[in-house]
Amino acid sequence: MVRKSIDRDVVLLAAMAAVKLVFHLVTNTQYGFHRDELATLADARHLDWGFVAYPPLTPFLGRVSLMLFGTSLTGFRFFAALAQSVAMVVTGLLARRFGGTRAAMIVAACAVAIAPVSLAASSLMQYVSFDYLLFVLLVYFVVRLVDSGDARWWLAIGAAIGLGVLTKYTVAFFVAGLVAGVFATPLRAHLRSKWLWIGAALSVVLALPNLLWQTQHDFITLDFLKHIHERDVRIGRTSHFFADQFLVSANLFTAPLWLLGIWTLARSQKYRVLVWMAAVPLALFVLAHGRGYYTAPLFPMLLAAGAAALPHRRWAYATASVLLLLGVSAALVVLPLAPIHSRVFDFAVANNHDLVEELGWPELTGEVARIWNTIPAAERAQTAIFCGNYGEAGAIDLYGPAYGLPPAISNVNSYWLRGPGPVAPTTLIILGSERADLEPLFASVELAGHTPNPWHVRNEETAEHPDIYLVRRPKQSMAAIWPRIRSFG
Repeated sequence: MVRKSIDRDVVLLAAMAAVKLVFHLVTNTQYGFHRDELATLADARHLDWGFVAYPPLTPFLGRVSLMLFGTSLTGFRFFAALAQSVAMVVTGLLARRFGGTRAAMIVAACAVAIAPVSLAASSLMQYVSFDYLLFVLLVYFVVRLVDSGDARWWLAIGAAIGLGVLTKYTVAFFVAGLVAGVFATPLRAHLRSKWLWIGAALSVVLALPNLLWQTQHDFITLDFLKHIHERDVRIGRTSHFFADQFLVSANLFTAPLWLLGIWTLARSQKYRVLVWMAAVPLALFVLAHGRGYYTAPLFPMLLAAGAAALPHRRWAYATASVLLLLGVSAALVVLPLAPIHSRVFDFAVANNHDLVEELGWPELTGEVARIWNTIPAAERAQTAIFCGNYGEAGAIDLYGPAYGLPPAISNVNSYWLRGPGPVAPTTLIILGSERADLEPLFASVELAGHTPNPWHVRNEETAEHPDIYLVRRPKQSMAAIWPRIRSFG
């Protein structure tokens, strides 16, 4: 009878996760690719063991998506949405491990489903989606280790850490919490177990190819991370860290639940390691002035613990119902749902600027193609398309082949690593630059067009660099200036 009950619980969680997955597959087509996704698409076509902006796992999954679904927007986002659905299931299983009923499992799964970060990670193909899932799995494996005392769970823990390194480098903060927890709790007895060290070795083996790539490229990602962090601090993206714990990393309406989870785990001797796994990364992110959403993977275990501590299953079912209703407000802000220029859209854009970065890329490519066709055919063989950011370059690479455009070149992130291309251009179409920056470099600078904005929506392309230039006769070769124009974004 127990076995059948467990099976029904898992089936129920899987059904909930499937509903969430289908919901995102249906709604993920409202706008278009986000600029970050365009960069991931480009990197997916140039697979390597590392990239400037992130480790290789997400572009690898992007490549699998391309192979399975082509350039379908829904298909490209499939694995990201699937990862968040799996995170729902694992969180529900955590609630059961903490002693929760089926109702508690439903509450925990619902609470994760409506977290703004999880919603966003289901609607964009980005490393956040997989980083979130891997930490939830890491916690689950640690809980199984604590429950069973079977040291072989260190193999699963090591695999989760190794894959985490291949996903997002902030995994180091979470590993620090686990290490602290091992030394500070009875788990330190496992330091004498061969399985802990085999698991640690497994994590190193999985991460090693990326480490070698970084070594071969002078640890360029450290330069990238330093630049991005300084930019985020400068423009205030890190100034709302504590507010983001309530509004971004977890849904505001689930705050009582995860606060209850903190209190429950803090009182638990058995699961004290999880307190360290939450507290240490949180403290490190605060000290490092990290962005608020970096802590999002910590919340599923807190939500699961809080759900398991609810005093009565009727409370749990009522909580789940309320959470799903309140989650609609987060979905309207985070997801690409509202018709453009509706009141809901305007409200969503005011609170989530990512939405406007999903608009206009096919139209931008069409305008570049129009300019390309004004260039005499004989001149096009020595013409390149240079983009000042990875969104523009990714759009040209995605939509440009239909117009007969060559691949874009760019000085940003992994585009810069790939170099200026095989052509030594005498003519360039340049996006994302200003005339004052171009005139010292070229004998002829002509304003050739503007970024289209058929929706009259303000985004980076239309507000910050709307002009497209046609330049000729460079005063230096592209190969000569390439080492000096590296940029991060």
